[in-house]
Amino acid sequence: MYSIKSLYTPALAEGEGVGTAYEYFAKRLVLRPWLKRLPSVKRMLIAGLPEKYGSSLDFLLLAEELGATAVVADDRPEAIEKLQKSLAAAQSQNWLTGCQPETRIVADMGALAEVDAPFDLVISSEVLQRLTEAERQGYVARALDLGTAVALFCPNAANPAHTNLSGLSGLHLNELQALVTPSPHHLVTLSGYIDMPPFPPGIVRDEDQRAQASSGQMEAFAMWGLGYYARLEKVIPASVRRRQSHIVYILAYEAK
Repeated sequence: MYSIKSLYTPALAEGEGVGTAYEYFAKRLVLRPWLKRLPSVKRMLIAGLPEKYGSSLDFLLLAEELGATAVVADDRPEAIEKLQKSLAAAQSQNWLTGCQPETRIVADMGALAEVDAPFDLVISSEVLQRLTEAERQGYVARALDLGTAVALFCPNAANPAHTNLSGLSGLHLNELQALVTPSPHHLVTLSGYIDMPPFPPGIVRDEDQRAQASSGQMEAFAMWGLGYYARLEKVIPASVRRRQSHIVYILAYEAK
């Protein structure tokens, strides 16, 4: 299990910071137990890259851990280029050294027509909110068609403080659930709110501060404490998590 401290390295490779490392850790807390209950994942689709923050290197780490081949699809060539630069930066720090994902530029995220099934896992973060309503419906339907298991993460529209500061749109949890639950073949096994760090989004650090955070003892202790805080998110009342969490998510698996 990676820690927030260790996940800070790929976050830095993406040009991000502690907030992204915390997000990656929070997503892993819900993904890892869920994935253990599923058949092995051998082929994984990252169905779109984040609109603004990072390049989903955490999902490539997951693919590496699972021994899965990864395909990355997006309609923005610049997002694919950003991913490739982030991956190269991570590999220069001896992370993801054996990872060579296949990348595909698609014409329409709502169709993902250039991507061929099947996948054991289709996953994305910070994608749905940038699509139109019609595109969202097509995107989710296609993800469910492509994948045995589907995991979707999206900015939480019930936390306007986060969406306003981040500059992103969002979805309410019930909106995300409504996109998935019409599927006759997939069961929603888990959904909810995650990523509620005890600091505001958008904190910017210079290079010296980033270096200090990656090597300083006090910073390491603070990140260790953040890891325990992240584990306690699930016991915080749902009404608080709804208002304060940065992310809504849904995990679904094909019913047999």
